[in-house]
Amino acid sequence: MKILSPAKINLFLQVTGKRPDGFHELFSLMCCVDLFDTIYLQFGGKKIVIESSGQPIPLDGTNLAHKAATLFFSALRKTNGLKIYIQKSIPVAAGLGGGSSNAASVLCGLNQHYGFPFSRQELISMGLQLGADVPFFIFQQPALATGVGENLEAYSGPLPYHVLLINPGLEVPTAEVYRNLNLRLTKCKKKITKPSLKQGGFDGSLHLCNDLETVTISKYPVIESLKKQLLSHGAIGALMSGSGPTVFGLFSDAESAVEAGQSIGRDLHFGVYLADIIDKKFPAIFDD
Repeated sequence: MKILSPAKINLFLQVTGKRPDGFHELFSLMCCVDLFDTIYLQFGGKKIVIESSGQPIPLDGTNLAHKAATLFFSALRKTNGLKIYIQKSIPVAAGLGGGSSNAASVLCGLNQHYGFPFSRQELISMGLQLGADVPFFIFQQPALATGVGENLEAYSGPLPYHVLLINPGLEVPTAEVYRNLNLRLTKCKKKITKPSLKQGGFDGSLHLCNDLETVTISKYPVIESLKKQLLSHGAIGALMSGSGPTVFGLFSDAESAVEAGQSIGRDLHFGVYLADIIDKKFPAIFDD
């Protein structure tokens, strides 16, 4: 089985509070983009095995894809062998949700292979045990996320943007960013609400904000520099995705995004990726 496992961006991310259990409440508009890892599932054997190429990732039980398979088989009450091969293209620890996407892809792929024993809501509940972003990748469409990210409402408004992603090659642990977040210093001063989005839609020139930037930029000022680079090359707006350090710019046409990517790529030698927002269901699963 072959699965395309997409990256995500947060078009805005507001941290609205901290819960007694230490997790943070948020409000975010999340969408997938067509930058993919490719996952191959090979059934059989006596245990779960992870292999990978492209970028170094854990190849043991700490890998989220491995955890997803273990959780699925436990819920299915089966002990099955599985080889998971991950061809990595999404930068690691970059605010793009690559590990969470891989976990969701494995859950969805296994659910299909075994004849859909679990509903999507049951898979989402499983996914939440693995990480706050996993439910979104199982939800499979642009979504307004609340709670820790598990409460998802489909966003059907237009998102007519081409996306240019720039990754400076740093790894930023999400937990560390949230641990250092000061809610009194959050960045989204003009709060976005569901009613305002439903009435007027998302506007890339107005609504881009990320409360986590205050933490990550203080440690990695290159992020602010990358945002300025994108704006100077014609982006409608620029923002750090998730906990960073990847920055993205929104462009109204593909040609402008391509030109900006070529120019910035020549100057900075960072990872530059041109992508489109995905408004259909993912992950895409193929019998291979």
